[in-house]
Amino acid sequence: MCDQLSRTVPDRRPSPAARTAALVAAVLAVCCAVLASLVAAEWQPLASADGSVSRTTHRWAVREGGVTSVTRVVSDWVLDPLTMRLVCAVVALWLLWRRAAWRSALWLVLTCGVAVVVQQSVKAAVGRPRPVWPDPVDSARFAAFPSGHAMTATVVCGLLLWLLYRAGVRGALWRAAVAVALLAVVGVGATRVWLGVHWPSDVLGGWLFGALVVAVAVVVHEWPRCGVRGRGQG
Repeated sequence: MCDQLSRTVPDRRPSPAARTAALVAAVLAVCCAVLASLVAAEWQPLASADGSVSRTTHRWAVREGGVTSVTRVVSDWVLDPLTMRLVCAVVALWLLWRRAAWRSALWLVLTCGVAVVVQQSVKAAVGRPRPVWPDPVDSARFAAFPSGHAMTATVVCGLLLWLLYRAGVRGALWRAAVAVALLAVVGVGATRVWLGVHWPSDVLGGWLFGALVVAVAVVVHEWPRCGVRGRGQG
């Protein structure tokens, strides 16, 4: 323990990773606030772009029934929020099994919980209606902004990537993990627009708010706790 070491004092200076994450979080917070404000105000250029993209993708979804069926499976079963949270739970249990990593397990679970609270709070505050179609190919509940699928995938993949990075994973394995994470995050966002249950800016909001939660979580994870340095060492 820190207080058991002689001639040392706690080093409470933030690590470079914590400082970088804090800067990223600040930028993302501004982006989230701007986008949420534009959506809530029904800014016409954004609404027009959303409508144009959504009408086009919905026509494709209605016409390409086979693709839409596969998309529904991916969106509703493979990359849905429940599945992503179960992945987090499995990883957390594995970390607890290792015993020495109990703090990372708790951090993982709590961050996912915070993400749900943030997501539902923003949905309630903005209150954006979902797209309505005369011939829907899928349905969803709650308000549209931000996309829960996109946000959850971003949070889970971001947290797991950070744990892999902290564990020293590099090289081909790291590149493969990043590729899989990007495919999951981008892919699930695309499915929500294709299925006509979200506007494109809902998905963008999910990505931004998810990245913000991850950045803040990294700051918390990396903030000095029990680091020490000898007296006189700078």
